[in-house]
Amino acid sequence: MQPTSLYIHIPFCQHRCAYCDFNTYAGLEARIPAYVDALCREIAWMGASSGEKLPVHTVFFGGGTPTLLSPDQAERILNACREHFSLMPDAEISMEANPGTVSLESLRRLRAAGVNRLSYGMQSAHPDDLRLLERIHDTYDVIRAVTWARQAGFDNLSLDLIFGRPFQSLERWRQTLETALGLHPEHLSLYALTVEHGTPFQTWARRGLVPLPDDDLAADMYDFATDRLAQAGFRQYEISNWARERGGRILTCQHNLQYWRNQPYLGLGAGAHGYLAGHRTINVAAIPAYIERCRVMPVGAAFPVGPATIQAQPIDRWTEIQETMMTGLRLTTEGVPAAAFDARFGISLERVFGGDIDRLIQQGLLEWASAPRALRLTQRGRLLGNAVFRQFVGREKPADLGI
Repeated sequence: MQPTSLYIHIPFCQHRCAYCDFNTYAGLEARIPAYVDALCREIAWMGASSGEKLPVHTVFFGGGTPTLLSPDQAERILNACREHFSLMPDAEISMEANPGTVSLESLRRLRAAGVNRLSYGMQSAHPDDLRLLERIHDTYDVIRAVTWARQAGFDNLSLDLIFGRPFQSLERWRQTLETALGLHPEHLSLYALTVEHGTPFQTWARRGLVPLPDDDLAADMYDFATDRLAQAGFRQYEISNWARERGGRILTCQHNLQYWRNQPYLGLGAGAHGYLAGHRTINVAAIPAYIERCRVMPVGAAFPVGPATIQAQPIDRWTEIQETMMTGLRLTTEGVPAAAFDARFGISLERVFGGDIDRLIQQGLLEWASAPRALRLTQRGRLLGNAVFRQFVGREKPADLGI
């Protein structure tokens, strides 16, 4: 059976950042115990309703701020996963963390509970950047949190950084990148700031209080980071992600590879999304509604629909093909392997998208890689990725291919 992944959403934050549009809530920490109870019930129900213990090779605690959970609560959730799913002995168990919400003792206990990968939201090395982003930590917190993580036994550590923010120069971005490299992480995620609907950043931009991101400057920052990280020994494996090599293996985020390869994962928690058994699922977003729904198990619901599911959309073969192209092309080295595509869908890439592929190759946005043969973005294509992805999604199903 194909291994699956578990995404566990922890929607609590001490403060909601100015750029965030995720399903997160500040000031509701008193609901955490009831939320953990509900989450463990959802895990139990989903495990039982699947018909057999699903093999799981990655678990990811996202948020929100998962490190607002106590170590005991995190361990309880992981134990529920172990009880109701077949968690592989070498499973990657990741947790997002705000550097201002951890201690040496909490990290030691998380490591003892089985968490083996941390992802810190560093974002910037400059105090004024962090204030503008409305982060609750400072650079000292990051340095201390990294030191504590090493002392606690974590040897797989990722840092998130944001570039292209208002008032950020290329030099300030260089300084942030150098500070991050000086902390010797195994993995880096670099994200261009996007002004999302309903966020304080959007309000400020509309009022003229902050400038909109400069796309050309952001592209220069991305190019600089690409070159600098290559010099530092990092391998870029996805548009926004770089990893070091250790023991002949690139320390990629195995959980996120599950998404980019369009493989199955189960979304657990308030607002979590999943993709399993041919359906994309969405859980109810509000914390009180999620807790209430998980008090009573649904009658007659078929897996992967669970107690908190509010939407379960069947994914047909043509939609799966389009989504596989969109996610797979984010993988800068792997791309979309021709043989794997043929084996999965029983039809070749060229037969489905031949004309589009040729046109995008002529435009310098796609290329064929060899050994194994795979379609992937060029360096220029990485900067224009969204424009490339749009060529493969939202299309009418070809009548002559028998898909």
